[in-house]
Amino acid sequence: MFVASRMTKHPVSVTSDTTIQQADRLMKKNKFHRMIVVDDGKLVGYFSDRDIMRVAPSPATTLSKFEIRSLLDKISVRDIMHSKVITVNEDATIEEAALIMYNNKVGGLPVISDVGTVVGIITATDILKTFIEVMGLPGGKTRLTLEVDNKVGVMADITKIFADNGINIDSFITCRQSDSRYDLVIRLDDNAKGFDTVMKILEERGYKIIHTVKIG
Repeated sequence: MFVASRMTKHPVSVTSDTTIQQADRLMKKNKFHRMIVVDDGKLVGYFSDRDIMRVAPSPATTLSKFEIRSLLDKISVRDIMHSKVITVNEDATIEEAALIMYNNKVGGLPVISDVGTVVGIITATDILKTFIEVMGLPGGKTRLTLEVDNKVGVMADITKIFADNGINIDSFITCRQSDSRYDLVIRLDDNAKGFDTVMKILEERGYKIIHTVKIG
């Protein structure tokens, strides 16, 4: 799955000469915490509601509302924006976008095309939504966690047990616990028949069942 299919297209943006007051109104109207700055189709920076609060007068100020508005109208976005923006290409995978956000501790990324124009924005919420949909959780899943040895043939043996009992594995992932042990997380459709039989066979084969739960 790629960023282009999960991003918000045509994101709301402002130009660098937008006043702080205009930007503040736009952010509050759309309930944004950060916005990108685009001049002539090119990404030039970003700013957050914290940046606006940093330059706005304190609530304890003696300035009148007129004076506050006048002050904010003299400050433009270019005065508070961050010019170094972390981005992701529209052709990148969702995994790549998630890793960029994680490594840089950011909650969203502007999405750019190969020619450098802004074509969208993808957020941590979009990533989470994708994860939930890919896992098929809304439709209901049974999640099973096994502790297994790190050796050749384990996967084949376990999948054969499920197949022999007519149960289709929806998805599974491995989580390394040590050089010799893994946690194997298996997801099945909620209506899978023969589940109890499979659990018994797994235990008889020496596989340790750590956890089972129904999700969704």
